[in-house]
Amino acid sequence: MKHLSFIACLFITNVCFSANHAPKFKPQTIDDTVEIGYGTAIGDVDGDGKPDILLADKKEFVWYQNPTWKRHVIAENLTERDNVCIAARDIDGDGKVEIAVGGQWNPGDTLNSGAVFYLEPPKDRTQLWNPIKLPNQPVVHRMRWVKLGKNRFALVVSPLHGKGNKKGEGAGVKLIAYEKPTNPKDKWKQTVIEDTLHVTHNLDPAQWNPHTEAEEILYAGREGAMLISYDKGEWKKERFPVIEGSGEIRMGHIAPFNQFITTIEPLHGDKLVLYQSGTKPTEISGRQVLDENIKAGHAIATADLSGNGRQEIVAGWRSPNKDQKVGVKVYWSTDASGKIWKSAWIDENGMACEDIRLGDLNGDGKIDIVAAGRNSHNLKIYWNQSE
Repeated sequence: MKHLSFIACLFITNVCFSANHAPKFKPQTIDDTVEIGYGTAIGDVDGDGKPDILLADKKEFVWYQNPTWKRHVIAENLTERDNVCIAARDIDGDGKVEIAVGGQWNPGDTLNSGAVFYLEPPKDRTQLWNPIKLPNQPVVHRMRWVKLGKNRFALVVSPLHGKGNKKGEGAGVKLIAYEKPTNPKDKWKQTVIEDTLHVTHNLDPAQWNPHTEAEEILYAGREGAMLISYDKGEWKKERFPVIEGSGEIRMGHIAPFNQFITTIEPLHGDKLVLYQSGTKPTEISGRQVLDENIKAGHAIATADLSGNGRQEIVAGWRSPNKDQKVGVKVYWSTDASGKIWKSAWIDENGMACEDIRLGDLNGDGKIDIVAAGRNSHNLKIYWNQSE
């Protein structure tokens, strides 16, 4: 087990959005021994009311305890090959997250790779958790807990490739929803909710329809993107007709009822792209490239960082761009229509970004940023210091 020495050196990065929109971020490295940092999550692990940080690293799944950020191992060496993803969310209302993880990562093996586990917590959640293996498709890559209705959630798991695929051709990727039984060791209900794409990369729960309790799923891959919804026991999907092949996808708001979609294109691509939207996926339009100087773009997130009711985009990439830089940047609209955008560095060359999560980590009402770095081997919090 690796031992973390807590790093207390801080410096301030100013991010100026406009005259009335100027949050500041204070970076804090909480782990400088990360091997790869495949995936992150934010959630209350120990039930103390404070959101903790979770990480899927090469051979360990770990959590960092708020506010000291002490590192605890959840599970280790579950599979012969690397871990790849983690999902954490309170799905039963007890104030503590349920955790599922994916491993046995081997994108070159579309027949026998992949693994999915539900992790059963011990009484003392700082100790090792009990892995319960679930059936899986090959090349498990991403997973999220998605709300289907009141007190009902599903673990939605996306492989990278379809079973037996070669060079992205063959069977479609089976996006599967797992529903947890009362006893997690019992059989989980599984539903294939989509199987038409052949190379996918990420998914994200979204509240596209604000009038329903159920969340929708934004789903992106090499052949495009779609919105998947659950209603009255049925899964439905709508393609975003103008969105090109993409690796990352998120929803945001210019105003409460003015949605946008942001993507990284193509898969592992070099462009951050914005689409203005109406109320239906078929109404999405206005493709606008916000940045075409990223490299191996691998993370995006949206939130109101400045507290003005308008959401910004945070994006990170893991390979040096045209200027030989990696990092994390923030993008914001300077007009009410969301047509004019600017950007600024949050971390310039200090984060080879593999994944990003956003959340209020200290209860001050401001959204903070968490990023994990692949080649930079680090995990950082960027504290929102805006006034």
